[in-house]
Amino acid sequence: AINRPDITDTEMETIMDTIVDSLFCFFVTLGAIPIIRCSRGTAAEMVAVKLDKKLRENLRDARNSLFTGDTLGAGQFSFQRPLLVLVDRNIDLATPLHHTWTYQALVHDVLDFHLNRVNLEESAGTESTPAGARPKKKNKKSYDLTISDKFWQKHKGSPFPEVAESVQQELESYRAQEDEVKRLKSIMGIEGEDEGAISMLSDNTAKLTSAVSSLPELLEKKRLIDLHTNVATAVLEHIKSRKLDVYFEYEEKIMSKSTLDKSLLDMISDPDAGTPEDKMRLFLIYYISSAQAPSEIDLEQYKKALTDAGCNLAPLSYIKQWKAFTKMASAPTSYGNATPKPLGLFSRVMNTGSQFVMEGVKNLVLKQQ
Repeated sequence: AINRPDITDTEMETIMDTIVDSLFCFFVTLGAIPIIRCSRGTAAEMVAVKLDKKLRENLRDARNSLFTGDTLGAGQFSFQRPLLVLVDRNIDLATPLHHTWTYQALVHDVLDFHLNRVNLEESAGTESTPAGARPKKKNKKSYDLTISDKFWQKHKGSPFPEVAESVQQELESYRAQEDEVKRLKSIMGIEGEDEGAISMLSDNTAKLTSAVSSLPELLEKKRLIDLHTNVATAVLEHIKSRKLDVYFEYEEKIMSKSTLDKSLLDMISDPDAGTPEDKMRLFLIYYISSAQAPSEIDLEQYKKALTDAGCNLAPLSYIKQWKAFTKMASAPTSYGNATPKPLGLFSRVMNTGSQFVMEGVKNLVLKQQ
């Protein structure tokens, strides 16, 4: 919104004030005064100046300051202050458009995820009625992915293939614990009063007591396995239907200046690969990352292919104006060089025999006991 050519000064000030108020509230909640660093001559500097002024004005009034008392807590006398770095989004437009491969980013990208709650829609099947088979009504389910979710906290930054394997390992661990409880219950039901039975009973009483005390933890583990099985299944369905693994690897090659094994025009023209938004994101990454902009003839071909795919060309018009305005002749050299290239991860998941990611993935959902 800030980069709109027709934006008024009043609208700009309103947007800036909203950003500053949000950051101010965040640091009041955190109970710490940040060290602010920003890039000069951009909107980031304007935000930084306004935030600095707001913080100083609040600290100046010691009686009504929000950074004193219980709100500040132990941070009041701490020499460790958080560093707030403000940069303009324009310095790196390709990364937010990139189809990523980590669990949290995929959930945010392909599912209805807002305020740590993901809403899933169960796939509709058919149900038998006197009048014949009819499609079932789609049921909506909501799951909270919060800080108390140990699996989410541990694996939200992990590649999706590793998450799939981790869910399977958690499931096997749960089943082993469940089988142990059942075995102990069976032993406790031994009949007869021979010495062997009595000795076995006394030896396993302590084990069963321990198993019963860990039952709440076991039930919570089962709930989390069910939750992440359903969420990961929904993510996988999007990956397979939109071929997001292909997009991920292709974009990695573009950003790292690697050799492309398929022309961009073929990717855009493929009716089975991705949504119009996926195709536009791919082309924008190519346009931003290219050292030299495509010729007018090639650009017209790309535009026609994008239009035929149902894409809205407004983002491309903006990027063209932005690139011309900033006189960016080449893409940032950091693309693809800062991190290792995890090419082939999605392909490995899709092509190997991992039980979790195959068609029988729904079988991993535990039956209600």
